[in-house]
Amino acid sequence: FVVGLTTATQLQQVAPHVEVTLIADKFTAETLSNGAAGVFRPSSNNFRGPNHETASRWLRDSYDYYKEILDSPEAEAAGIKSLAVTVLSTEHEKIVKNAFLEGLLPDYRFMTSEELGQFQGGPYIYGCRFTTMLTDCSKFLPYLMAKFRDRGGKIIKQRVASFNELAPHFDVVVNCCGLVAGDMCGDSTITPIRGQVYKVKAPWITEGFYSDYDTYILPGPEYVTLGGCRQFDSYNTEIDVHDSKSIWERCLRLMPSLRDAQIMVHNYGHGGYGVTSAPGTAVAAVQLVLQSLPVTSKL
Repeated sequence: FVVGLTTATQLQQVAPHVEVTLIADKFTAETLSNGAAGVFRPSSNNFRGPNHETASRWLRDSYDYYKEILDSPEAEAAGIKSLAVTVLSTEHEKIVKNAFLEGLLPDYRFMTSEELGQFQGGPYIYGCRFTTMLTDCSKFLPYLMAKFRDRGGKIIKQRVASFNELAPHFDVVVNCCGLVAGDMCGDSTITPIRGQVYKVKAPWITEGFYSDYDTYILPGPEYVTLGGCRQFDSYNTEIDVHDSKSIWERCLRLMPSLRDAQIMVHNYGHGGYGVTSAPGTAVAAVQLVLQSLPVTSKL
């Protein structure tokens, strides 16, 4: 969703005479974008373009876009903040190297053995540090939606099954439908990559950390995101208890103070139907609590 909304607002900005309509079956808090950690750290191995130069230009343009907001009075409203990040590995130098960031971030540097020795969970052999940006989509998406509406944008909540549905009504269609594009465009190369995270309250964590096996700890404005996993060609959308246990244990190894973190489960937004729907939503909330607990806490 964030890709489509960013495209729509940028089109409005450069072509204010164009009438832009945003069509989606889910918006803002309903989307996967809303739960993303949102750190600007593209992977040298997984981020792709037609060639390295084109991919680097996309990232430079993205970095400049977020940096302009970060340096403006709108940064807090947009949910964008500066974040110091440390990447650590006991396995291989390639895990901490990042060809995209080395040429983009002014303070990107490799760590000394003395610095690496300060971290628990090691011994870490490789490491780097840099300052990047984190975008909290729970703020950023509403921020962009407000801009889209203010510029006269139109919104249609609809699931589109075929581009032929849109052809009679629009001069140009921009496809930002993510995974569904595989079916709509007949693109067999599109595959899902499943991830899973915790959202916890740990306000004492103010820097971001990455380590081996897709482990990360990223503090946002309200919550710290703990991850993760990267499972290619997985359509599973349920919380997996084994992934939960692995994420929790890996993050604890990297940052032992997380044992005192408060895991968040939200059960609100019932409108005038709190009594009516409380038992049913309580069942769902309890299941989320049980799924979020480390395995040893469930016995």
